[in-house]
Amino acid sequence: MGKQAADLGVHNPNHGAEAFGFRNLASVAWNLEAAALAERAVAAGEAHLIQGGALAADTGIHTGRSPKDKFVVRDAETENEVWWENNGSITREQFDVILADFIKHAEGKALYAQDLYGGADPAHRVKARVYTEYAWHSMFIRNLLIRPERGDLPGFVPELTIIDLPSFKADPARHGCRSETIIACDFTRKIVLIGSSSYAGEMKKSVFTYLNYILPKKKVMPMHCSANSGPGGDSAVFFGLSGTGKTTLSNDPDRMLIGDDEHGWSQNGIFNFEGGCYAKTIRLSRDAEPEIYATTERFGTVLENVVYDPITREPDFDDGSKTENARCAYPIDFIANASKTGRAGHPKNIVMLTADAFGVLPPIAKLTPAEAMYHFLSGYTAKVAGTEKGLKGPEATFSTCFGAPFMPRHPSVYGNLLRDLIARHHVDCWLVNTGWTGGGVATGGRRMPIRVTRRLLTAAIDGSLARADFRRDPYFGFAVPTSVPGVEPHILYPVKTWQNKAEFAETAKRLVTMFQENFKRFADHVDADVRAAEPHMSIAA
Repeated sequence: MGKQAADLGVHNPNHGAEAFGFRNLASVAWNLEAAALAERAVAAGEAHLIQGGALAADTGIHTGRSPKDKFVVRDAETENEVWWENNGSITREQFDVILADFIKHAEGKALYAQDLYGGADPAHRVKARVYTEYAWHSMFIRNLLIRPERGDLPGFVPELTIIDLPSFKADPARHGCRSETIIACDFTRKIVLIGSSSYAGEMKKSVFTYLNYILPKKKVMPMHCSANSGPGGDSAVFFGLSGTGKTTLSNDPDRMLIGDDEHGWSQNGIFNFEGGCYAKTIRLSRDAEPEIYATTERFGTVLENVVYDPITREPDFDDGSKTENARCAYPIDFIANASKTGRAGHPKNIVMLTADAFGVLPPIAKLTPAEAMYHFLSGYTAKVAGTEKGLKGPEATFSTCFGAPFMPRHPSVYGNLLRDLIARHHVDCWLVNTGWTGGGVATGGRRMPIRVTRRLLTAAIDGSLARADFRRDPYFGFAVPTSVPGVEPHILYPVKTWQNKAEFAETAKRLVTMFQENFKRFADHVDADVRAAEPHMSIAA
């Protein structure tokens, strides 16, 4: 391609687009900041400015991730490393064809490139270069990953390269994929290709997937979690899938936010993978979540699939007609009490968030280390509408490690790392139900009141809940507090919130059976104490 006369922005001239193989591009806009990107996105008709200055864009038919369209190259390096039961595979030859077709498709296009870090700890971060077709996608990924100092850009040499071309349509016959949508990952050559999806979250999750592959070899635990820390430096991590409350619950005005979605846990403590937050906005309330709400009224925030008035440009966060997965993406420093370093010490508390679609789990339970590993590997929750393409309503699921779509390695790799870290640092572990109470999704239940969840979490993290009186849950065997100041006593006993007690018992037994059936695939990979942590019908009898 040679040096582009129309190139704009700061980058390493020795590692430009031509070094990757691009040719005949119209231009490359390098490392543009929010103002230039928003201006270009609006001019191109990709997005609109709304009241307050945020940029609003729609993602078309893809309002969530497409996990079934994600494939990993199966080669000599990955053959015995990747958990193939969970990851679709393509051959090196198929990937080469896809890559060549991506390069050809990009000819004549004006691309945007961002040089960013995945990981706040310099010892474990990855240098990621992200090429995008849309200006708003460039703005999104710039918000979500960690932005280097401007003086570091002329010497930036990428380790991981992501090419994001929504207008590229894959051919299943030619490319070995399932549909026109493709997310192709080559871990050996450190390349990710994203085609025929305008959902910007695919880019950030591709970085997360890559870190989930490389970090365990370094004895670093990658985690699908949010994290915060207290005045004394004590940190807490919150595991959970989208929609379980990771972002909301880690935004605590009395604690410092480390990050809202992805972290690593090394010998030095925890560190954020990202430099921004990606919060759900459906039914977002200024009163209930003032810090997150305020970001939607700031220039620099990107709103995805948010309904707004075309005249006043006022957003309507209660309108889920586009998707329940409407979101806002903003730099983490938009949160006043966010960490400037993205790093903290070893956690004192681990919280596993589950949205129980059946409504039979208590709002909080204290877990032994063996129970914690059992529930981490189980990853029970409800997928919430919109977080994946085609999902219409809450659906009970087991997503191992609370992040199966992003786990290239076998769950036992992550489970064993977590168990060892919990033991070494004497961490208290909690299972918190942010899902339904008084019934399930289909049996008249309601979502757990957020004020109850916040009160219980405050007590868990400040240490007072560990000193409470506990009972053993008759179905799951874990310890449940009998009373907590400020929380209605009956809500701690799920059966008391149901009108039909017999229906509760049958539902609880059905969920116990689901846990048992799901865990059979892990039984040979865990110790006896973890197998013994499984719910047993004899307890409920």
